[in-house]
Amino acid sequence: MSKPVVLIAEELSPATVDALGPDFEIRHCNGADRAELLPAIADVDAILVRSATRVDAEAIAAADKLKVIARAGVGLDNVDVSAATKAGVMVVNAPTSNIVTAAELACGLLIATARNIPPANAALKNGEWKRSKYTGVELSEKTLGVVGLGRIGVLVAQRMSAFGMKIVAYDPYVQPARAAQMGVKLLPLDELLEVSDFITVHLPKTPETLGLIGDEALRKVKPTVRIVNAARGGIVDEEALGSALKEGRVAGAGLDVFSKEPCTDSPLFQFDNVVATPHLGASTDEAQEKAGVAVARSVRLALAGELVPDAVNVQGGVIAEDVRPGLPLAEKLGRIFTALAGEVAVRLDVEVCGEITQHDVKVLELSALKGVFQDVVAETVSYVNAPLFAQERGVEVRLTTSSESPEHRNVITVRGTLGSGDEVAVSGTLVGPKHTQKVVGVGEYDVDLMLSDHMAFLRYADRPGVVGTVGRVLGEAGINIAGMQVARAAQGGEALAALTVDSAIPQPVLNEIVGEIGATSAKAVSLTD
Repeated sequence: MSKPVVLIAEELSPATVDALGPDFEIRHCNGADRAELLPAIADVDAILVRSATRVDAEAIAAADKLKVIARAGVGLDNVDVSAATKAGVMVVNAPTSNIVTAAELACGLLIATARNIPPANAALKNGEWKRSKYTGVELSEKTLGVVGLGRIGVLVAQRMSAFGMKIVAYDPYVQPARAAQMGVKLLPLDELLEVSDFITVHLPKTPETLGLIGDEALRKVKPTVRIVNAARGGIVDEEALGSALKEGRVAGAGLDVFSKEPCTDSPLFQFDNVVATPHLGASTDEAQEKAGVAVARSVRLALAGELVPDAVNVQGGVIAEDVRPGLPLAEKLGRIFTALAGEVAVRLDVEVCGEITQHDVKVLELSALKGVFQDVVAETVSYVNAPLFAQERGVEVRLTTSSESPEHRNVITVRGTLGSGDEVAVSGTLVGPKHTQKVVGVGEYDVDLMLSDHMAFLRYADRPGVVGTVGRVLGEAGINIAGMQVARAAQGGEALAALTVDSAIPQPVLNEIVGEIGATSAKAVSLTD
C-alpha cells in the first residue's frame, strides 16, 4: 500500500521530519507561491505550514484527499478553519509550543523598558556615554498588572514575582480563588490601570479586546507606567499610546506586535522610551522545534484515525486513556443505530454510564455521531464535520452521563427519537483486558453478543422453530452463523434475535427470512468500510 503523503510547505526544523517518522511520503513546496501550492496540495493527506502559506477555501477545495492542516505555531490567521471544517479537514496547531518563549520575551521587554537598555546600548555604540540620561527604575516592590491570566500571563506573573513585584491581574474568566493560589490579586480593569506601575498584555485578539488599552484606558494610568504588549497587535491602540507618550501620560512601552505587520515605520519608533521588536514572541530555536514536533505528532494521530488533543475544530480535549478504547465502540454503535432506525433521528442522545464518566467523555458523543452519519451521507465523515451533518439535518444531539451502571462497569447507549415518535436504542460495553466489544441492549431487550463486522437483528412473534428456520435459510445461502441470541419480554410476545455472521447478508436472503418467519423488522448491519 502507498504511504500517506505529507506536504511540508515551509521550512521546519529537521526534528519535525524525524517526528513524522518513516510511515509517510514527505514532499516539499514553497507554500507562499500560490502557483506552486495549489497543484502540490491536490493529492496530499496532510499539509504542514507556518505563517507564510495561506490555506484558504480555494486551497482546501483543490485538495481532494486532505485530512489534516497542521500549523506549526499558535496563530491560525492564515488557515480558513470554517472551510476546513465544512470539508471534514482537521486543523491542528501547537498551542503550547511558544508559551515559555513568549513569556520570556515579555519579561525581557519589561526589564528593557525599566532600565532603558536599548537606547543606552544604541547611544554607547554611537560613541555617547550618557549614564544620567538613561537612569531607570527598579522592578522590586512595584506593581505589575497582568491583563489576561492565561498560560502566558501566568508564566509572566510567576517570573516577575521573583523580582519582588506585586502582581495584580484582570481576567473575567479566572476565579479569584484560582488567582489567589498563584499569589495574584484579581482586579477590575479600571482599578488595575490605576494602581499598576507596569502593565503587560496577554489576551487573544477578539472584537472585544481590540483597542482595549485605548485612549480612555490610557487616561487612567499613572504617568510613570510602562506598558508591554507581546500578545497581539491592536489590543493596545498604537495611536492612543503615541499620544500618551508624547504628552507624558505614559513613561514607556515595550512592543513586539503591531496592528499591521510587517511594521517597519511607526510614529512610535521616534520615542527613545519605546522598545520595539519585530514579532519575536515565538522566535527561538526551542519554540520552533517544539511547534514542529508537536504538529508532526498530531498529524500521525490524525492520519491514524485518532482524535487529536490540539485539533482546533474538533470538540473535546485530551482523551483519557480509560476513554480511548470506547471510541471505536461508540462509532460502531452509531452505525448499528442508523441501520436499525433506517432514517435520521430527530433527536439523538448519547448516554454514557459507569466509572468512565469521571473523565471527560465528550469525545464519545463525537465518535457516535461519526458512526451515525457514516452510512447516511456520501461525503467522508470525520470527527470534524460529524456535528455539522447533525446540525444541517436539524438533529438535536445531547450527551448524558451517570456514574451508576448496575450491570456493567461502563455502558454506552445511542438512543434516538424518529420523526414518527418511535425510539431506537442500542447499547454496548467493553469486556476484559482486551476491551472486547459487546452489544448488551437493543431497544427494550437485553442481549450479550460480541460485536462483529456482519450482524443482523430480527423482530418477530415468539414461537417455536424460528431459530431453525433462520439457520436453514442462511445455511442454504452459504452464510455461517458465528453467534446468536434470542431475547423476549414475555413468552409468546415479540422476540428479538441478534446474530453475528461471517459474511454480509444480501437483501434477498434477508427478505426470504422475513417471509419465512413473519418478521416485523429485519435489519442487516455491515461494519466494514
